[in-house]
Amino acid sequence: MKKSTLVFLLGASIVSSIISASAQEALWNKLSRKFDSFYQKGNYSEAAKVADEALEVAEKTFGPDHPNVATSLSNLGRLYRSQGKYVKAEPLYKRSLSIREKTFGLNHLYVAVSLNDLGSLYNDQGKYAEAEPLYKRALAMREKALEPNYDELASLLSNLAQVYRVQGKYGEAEPLYKRSLAIREKTRVAEHPDIAKSLNNLAVLYIDQGRYSEAEPLFMRSLRIQEKSANSNPNEVAILLNNLARVYGAQGKYAEAEPLFKKSLAISEKSLGPDHPDVASTLHNLAGLNRVQGKYTEAESLYKRALAIWEKALGPDHPNVARSLNHLALVYDNQGKNTDAETLYKRALTIREKALGPEHPDVATVCENMANFYRKIGNTKEAEKFEKRAREIRSIPKTGSTAYR
Repeated sequence: MKKSTLVFLLGASIVSSIISASAQEALWNKLSRKFDSFYQKGNYSEAAKVADEALEVAEKTFGPDHPNVATSLSNLGRLYRSQGKYVKAEPLYKRSLSIREKTFGLNHLYVAVSLNDLGSLYNDQGKYAEAEPLYKRALAMREKALEPNYDELASLLSNLAQVYRVQGKYGEAEPLYKRSLAIREKTRVAEHPDIAKSLNNLAVLYIDQGRYSEAEPLFMRSLRIQEKSANSNPNEVAILLNNLARVYGAQGKYAEAEPLFKKSLAISEKSLGPDHPDVASTLHNLAGLNRVQGKYTEAESLYKRALAIWEKALGPDHPNVARSLNHLALVYDNQGKNTDAETLYKRALTIREKALGPEHPDVATVCENMANFYRKIGNTKEAEKFEKRAREIRSIPKTGSTAYR
């Protein structure tokens, strides 16, 4: 009798454990779905709570090296990356990658997902030399797959193109952006937000090249898609408004550009918080609009706020910090504040040389600004030195069929 009772109790315990584990797995799945919903809507505060809970449930239920733990780590890393919390995101992405490589092998498509995630984090931080090989490895894995995931393939093509674009390798970037767009137009419905993203990416490339007439219709089409979509992320709308305003500003259409910048800024501040890098981008662009109209006081204030955000979020040597320094120097230059202008020009030049290389077009831009500055204050020797260097950079042919602009 005692033996029968013991067997019954052991059996009941096993059944209870199975039920408990099943309930925990169901809870993890529910939390993961809730995270996706909050994240897609840009509700990052609620997404963070759910992501932390999901990770805790996964580790307790499945163990520290289970694929579901890797998924939760990746989700939490994605959230931190979206918030500009790159230091917090990196170890999560790395741990997720390690789990997937150990569980599935080095060439599994889940590994490609983690490579893309980590590459995107490095891309955001301006670590292009670290991002590029991760994207290439993931892209090779996707293209060799018997049943390729076209969403992931399009994303990887776009991400690798982004690395090339920011380095001024426009000839390498454009076909990748176009291929990404073609895949999404073929595999998605006509008004899908992913198509809007691809249109935006290609249009930004055209802005960088001064091809404004080609950029504008792409931004307009992208914005129409985002505004109609029920699943539209407000941050994507803010980015599009900002980029369309850049087109108008570059063409001297200041009255059309300013309200778009301000609307973009209001959306970003509300959804991301006042200290997010995307907020700094809009502040920087709005500052530029004020600067070219001679509104130096307003421009200086906006540039300084953007600079503070980027320095805190990205570090003092990021290319975006150099952007703010270069343009703030122009404000001081325009006002005759020569000592302040020279100091900032020099720091901007140092950052760009280090981050982008000595032959990048953005280095030439600073050199041209410095040449104008020195010529204006009567330092002909320094002016000629920077003019010569800028000319040499602009004339250096790039790898492939494109030349530096």
